[in-house]
Amino acid sequence: MERWMVYCKIQSMKNGGFAQRQVAKRLEIHRNTVKKYWNMSPDEYDELILEPAKKSSLEQHKELLISWLKEYPDVTSAQAHDWLKEKYELTLTEGSVRNFVNKLRKEYNLEKQKEPTRDYQAVEDPPMGYQMQVDIGEVTVSDVYARKYIKLYCVGFVLSNSRYKYGFWYDRTLKAKDMVQAIHSCFEWMGGKPKEMVFDQDKLVAVNENYGDIIYTKEFEKFRQEEKLKIYLCRARDPETKGRVEAVVKFFKRNFAKHRDFVDLRYWTEDFEAWLFRTGNNKKHSVTKKSPAEVFEIERKYLVPAPQTNYSVNEIITRTVRKDNTIVYEGNRYTLPLGSFNRLKEVSLEIKKENLYISDVFGDELVAKHPLCKEKGKLVRNNNHLRDNEAKISELLNQLVAKFQEQDKARFFLESIRKDKPRYARDQYKLIKNTLKEHSQKAITEAMDYCLHYDLMSAVDFRDAVNHFETKEPEKIPSPAPGTVKPVIQYTAEKRSIEEYTKKLLGGSGKWQR
Repeated sequence: MERWMVYCKIQSMKNGGFAQRQVAKRLEIHRNTVKKYWNMSPDEYDELILEPAKKSSLEQHKELLISWLKEYPDVTSAQAHDWLKEKYELTLTEGSVRNFVNKLRKEYNLEKQKEPTRDYQAVEDPPMGYQMQVDIGEVTVSDVYARKYIKLYCVGFVLSNSRYKYGFWYDRTLKAKDMVQAIHSCFEWMGGKPKEMVFDQDKLVAVNENYGDIIYTKEFEKFRQEEKLKIYLCRARDPETKGRVEAVVKFFKRNFAKHRDFVDLRYWTEDFEAWLFRTGNNKKHSVTKKSPAEVFEIERKYLVPAPQTNYSVNEIITRTVRKDNTIVYEGNRYTLPLGSFNRLKEVSLEIKKENLYISDVFGDELVAKHPLCKEKGKLVRNNNHLRDNEAKISELLNQLVAKFQEQDKARFFLESIRKDKPRYARDQYKLIKNTLKEHSQKAITEAMDYCLHYDLMSAVDFRDAVNHFETKEPEKIPSPAPGTVKPVIQYTAEKRSIEEYTKKLLGGSGKWQR
């Protein structure tokens, strides 16, 4: 767009009678630029200027790169190169991206923020498979769901010869057992273990240097004896001893974690492992000039085989049981069986193969099992945790049927009530049950026939009918005197004129109307 504006100004001043020298002076551009556009038509400008720019892959992402440079002034060209590969799978070299980024910084005056540098002492590479360096780093990231900044902690590993890297992330402050868990995970990732491991004087590893007789933490001492590894502990304030892993942790923080939004630790780990394959272990090292992944294929043979282990030292996760018999985990609600709130105050959680296992705080009783939900704000329900109203109502229905003499009629009557009034079926059955206790079987049978005949499918109607037939006195007919003939009672039906029926049906004066 800026070049097009320059072209338009040159053509405008040319039409105004200005010379090329005057145009260059007024626009403060080089005479060669004026000469380049002087006799160029708009079609030629499109063909010679715009088309080559359109063919450039980086020109297509120019606005995106500028937005990155403005939002993150300290972003490196290497990180921008990785982001472009991640989003668009570009095959451009890092040098092309670096040159284009530097050009944009100069063109738009986007200077890079510089951080204080640290000096490290050069150390010769140890033999293959001999040494691994370990360090811990932390980074502040934005949690998109919580809408706040949180800290993530990474245990970084690097093989000193091949520079092959690995990292294990946590979203909480680390403990000694977390360090041991991360090391086991690294051994499984690399398919073996080195002969020596280099650590900083961290409280997760050692309690006291003790003038050379190092006192390790309980968890780490147990790990050291089981794995039979040589442990090298750096002297205090001597980071140069493990300079390789210092650079690796900084690489993790700057190239992967910086300016990356955090959604969930599981997704973060998946993205990190993909980044290791794509960039972390695939990018040529600036010192060795070789890809760590390629060199590692050779160094892998020198590692000591590490047995497969199900070692897990995850911190016990507990949750409080809510009034509605649910617990909250990672933004979702998971149901528990009815009555859990009154029976359990807290439960412990464990994740195994994409499933959430909920047990009592001691882990002795499995309370519930759910598949992990990857969304947020969902209610994950187990149908077995619903109140089984249907089974209890069916049981109550069968108990009532057994109390009637004509059970087929009773079942039809009770099921009709359940169908017509499903929400009040229990209350209806309780009323019928109380009615059966207070009245005779004869009144109950007559009331049932009456309700079925007049389609009165209600416990209230049944109760009123039973009361009616229970209190109704049978008509007494005087018995004839001895030796007399039983009188015959005759009934005469009342007769009505046809006009009354006509008026009833047609609503007129009784005459047929056409």
